[in-house]
Amino acid sequence: DWQHGPGDITFNRLVRSSGSISTLVKELAALERQIFDFLGFQWAPILGNFLQIIVVILGLFGTIQFRPRYIVVYTVWTALWVTWNVFIICFYLEVGGLSKETDLMTFNISMHRSWWREHGPGCIRRVVRPSSPGTLDDYSYVSVTGCIIDFQYLEVIHSAIQILLSSQMICNTKCCTNTVLRKCGNTELEFH
Repeated sequence: DWQHGPGDITFNRLVRSSGSISTLVKELAALERQIFDFLGFQWAPILGNFLQIIVVILGLFGTIQFRPRYIVVYTVWTALWVTWNVFIICFYLEVGGLSKETDLMTFNISMHRSWWREHGPGCIRRVVRPSSPGTLDDYSYVSVTGCIIDFQYLEVIHSAIQILLSSQMICNTKCCTNTVLRKCGNTELEFH
């Protein structure tokens, strides 16, 4: 049993509420990203976003129920999620020999690219007919002009937002874990 002083219950509610609200914001950001990755047939990010959504739900449960195992799993996943988003930033900015023109994000399954490539803010999409008759129409014959911001920068912004949200969640997770340990009178995590 926990020993509660007058301010302890309020502090516990504050920690739980801030963690829950932050987790819900992160969940909404992951869902928004998942939608646009589905629209662009970006299978690698779709898989990553799906795992992110599942682990964020576990993290939310761990925060609300003060379950140290879930909090630790969530923290480890968050480090992997940040790494993935750094990779996406490097991919779209073509750092270290990576090229945004490869089929890496689609697992070479389709010729699609980022949905933002053709549908970004201010973009005017025009289908250009193939020069040789009998050639199949695909995304290589789409001309896009007038974009306010290029698609790769929109993808970088999405990843940067995910990194910022993850950094904030690491702070919330640390606060929640410290609260659990202090309330239990432990200095180490116990997994039951």
